[in-house]
Amino acid sequence: MPGAHPVTAADPEADAGLIPARPGTGAETGGGPGPGTGRGGRVLWDRAPHLLALGLFLAYALLSYTRYRRMENLSWDLGIFEQAVRAYAHLQAPVAELKGPGANILGDHFSPVTALLAPFYRVFPSPVTLLVAQALLFALSAIPVTRVAMRLLGRGSGLAVGLAYGFSWGIQRAVDFDFHEICFAVPLIAFSLEAVLLRRWRAALLWAVPLVFVKEDLGVTLAAIAAVVAIRCRRESPKTLPWALGTVAFGLVATLVTLTLVIPAFNSGGGYDYWNKVGEAGATAGAFDGTGTKLRTLAWLLIPTTGLLALRSPLLLAALPTVGWRFVSADDHYWGTDWHYSAVLMPVVMLALVDAVERARRSERPWLRSAGDKLPACAAAAALALTTYLPLARLTESATYEKSGEVVAVERLLGRIPDGASVEANIGPISRLTDRARVFWVGAARPVVPEYVALDIRSGWTKDPVAYANSLHPGVSYVPHGTAHGYIVLRKA
Repeated sequence: MPGAHPVTAADPEADAGLIPARPGTGAETGGGPGPGTGRGGRVLWDRAPHLLALGLFLAYALLSYTRYRRMENLSWDLGIFEQAVRAYAHLQAPVAELKGPGANILGDHFSPVTALLAPFYRVFPSPVTLLVAQALLFALSAIPVTRVAMRLLGRGSGLAVGLAYGFSWGIQRAVDFDFHEICFAVPLIAFSLEAVLLRRWRAALLWAVPLVFVKEDLGVTLAAIAAVVAIRCRRESPKTLPWALGTVAFGLVATLVTLTLVIPAFNSGGGYDYWNKVGEAGATAGAFDGTGTKLRTLAWLLIPTTGLLALRSPLLLAALPTVGWRFVSADDHYWGTDWHYSAVLMPVVMLALVDAVERARRSERPWLRSAGDKLPACAAAAALALTTYLPLARLTESATYEKSGEVVAVERLLGRIPDGASVEANIGPISRLTDRARVFWVGAARPVVPEYVALDIRSGWTKDPVAYANSLHPGVSYVPHGTAHGYIVLRKA
């Protein structure tokens, strides 16, 4: 990305005085060695952000892979994105038939960025490819967060911020949730806000612009980041101000055009399916519902991560668009701390903490300086303590690495479905079929009549799966093709 070169202890811009050093932060020496630090120690500290990212990548990837291996997928999202990426990999339109026969994924969410995974999927055609890519992108975002924190706050405090970020609950929840396109947004936001803190205004804008290709609502986040740049640069770089304001306008217009023109053009119904998430009464339909859940989510966002100190930083403005659309929605799934919805907020709150701590250290109030000194370590301690109740804790359990005989039997059963066959399935079988079959969501395949129906009925939601399968397509008969531990495959007679 032009204008976004890495920050090192020998950064030429810092040496030239283009990035002002701040007393008491360690930036005046470029994060140089302290007493008794040798060359080896300096090299290790310089590589600390990358080493942390490497460790996080291994942990994230292992968590995702072991859950996939145990067939513990939580939703249909992994299958949907695999279908789209598989189509891109074969130079076809991104059709995800789990959303309906012939459904173009760009008519659901505008996420053309997922096409970047196509070359890797072509070489490694598996849903695991998507999970590993997601783990890599999340881990990559830890580099700018840790790097700028070490530069502005000093090595120890900066590394503590990196740990707090890498083990933050929002990132862990997202890693544990199959695959989602927002994994591309997280590093873009992190690199952009790193550039903001280092007063590299052009780089900050350039890193944020691709957000419009990640998901339709992120154009507003782009506008918010550009507004932060405008606030910060207006005195020391007046020439940048028109570019920042122009980017604000671009982000807002891009969102409007995507929602009203681009997505409807790809959508079979000619509209945007998620307008109904705000309810029939309009955008305020869900604004006053679930207040307790929303307040708890805000507390989780600000207290264990920043001790509320992030409220002193204008960088927190970048979180408002995501928090806003989630809280005005009438869909209560958006209000809480589950799933992947808070991942894009983690780099915002953690870098807002870095900004607030750096400001606090220059405060004339002793209590504020003291709080600023202690908060990075407190945030790291809180993240590590909470991890004992979060997904990464499963890596310490032996059962995580075991593949049960039941799973082996279910995989063998699903393997009886021929490659290229058409299958109607619910969540359980999807992850073992989308890389080699044409898969539809159960009850949403018509007018296509699939050759097979594959169902996870362990919860007992249907007592007669044969009758249920026959009801999906009146006049068509399905007969059992095999069963295994609560799964059943039926074949068209």
